[in-house]
Amino acid sequence: MKKLCIIACLLLGITAVNAQHQVNPFFDQLGMARIQTVEYSGTHDTLITVEHRQDDIIWSRVVYRIVDLRYKQNYQLYFPTKPDDPHYRNLLKVIADAIVDGLPIYEKNGETIKPNNFADTEPMGKTQIPMAFFIEDPTEDYSTDESHYDIAASSSMLLHYDTVSGKMEVNDYAFEDLSKNQIKYLIQEMIFFDTHTSRLHTKIMAIAPLNSDLVRTKDNVMAALRESITFWIPFDALRPYLALQYVIPIRNETKRVTFDDFFQKRLYTSYIVGEGNEYNRFIPEYSFSEVEVKKEQARIENELLTFEQDLWEY
Repeated sequence: MKKLCIIACLLLGITAVNAQHQVNPFFDQLGMARIQTVEYSGTHDTLITVEHRQDDIIWSRVVYRIVDLRYKQNYQLYFPTKPDDPHYRNLLKVIADAIVDGLPIYEKNGETIKPNNFADTEPMGKTQIPMAFFIEDPTEDYSTDESHYDIAASSSMLLHYDTVSGKMEVNDYAFEDLSKNQIKYLIQEMIFFDTHTSRLHTKIMAIAPLNSDLVRTKDNVMAALRESITFWIPFDALRPYLALQYVIPIRNETKRVTFDDFFQKRLYTSYIVGEGNEYNRFIPEYSFSEVEVKKEQARIENELLTFEQDLWEY
């Protein structure tokens, strides 16, 4: 009896200590910076997260990258372009189906390519979503552009919302044409150093589809990039849907990788278009030639690589 009392007292003491020690995560529930990275279990649809304490994060940097699906390494995000494949969906179809299921999406910031603070803004309503998915520039004349797909007609809208039933659905007839033109995505990424794990981590915080029509029709690159953003999605809100869909295999039918694996393991290729800096500027705003842009992209990539290497230099 005496031993049981001692054990009970020890357990109560441990519980009291744990109750007093509250972990302060670096990211909020929508996955925005406060920080949370991912470890994997054997089940493809199980997401195991590792909370990073705010006090352990001593350095972080936000960068913006474009994932261009025309690059061979990103083909698995682009294909299949047809909506009737029984086994595979491309990234656009996964996002569209997730929105129908209730995935929150947020309006773009009209002044910059940065997303608004998701915690301070309301997600878009169901009546707004169909028009926000692909917005044309009303000032542009597309009549001479043979490759342009007219999305003004109701029959060509990707998402339809029935105000009577309150249900939304994907229009498969419009999907194939729109999918062929969805070739770019913008991601907001944070690179940070955690002293507890003693290593550099990378986390995607948000993703936005880019409207390729607007990218082509604007003379100013920065204006084109800003206007081409259709909406922002908190990446952590999208991950449960990504984890339930395998990407289409390439030259190896037995290699099964989910969309979540594809992003978390950084199997895609991308290029930097901006970073967090004191001037609040992105590369197209101060680099005006292809050579200058590539030089600036290489500088940022080199700084990120050098920082990690210098951590272990004695």
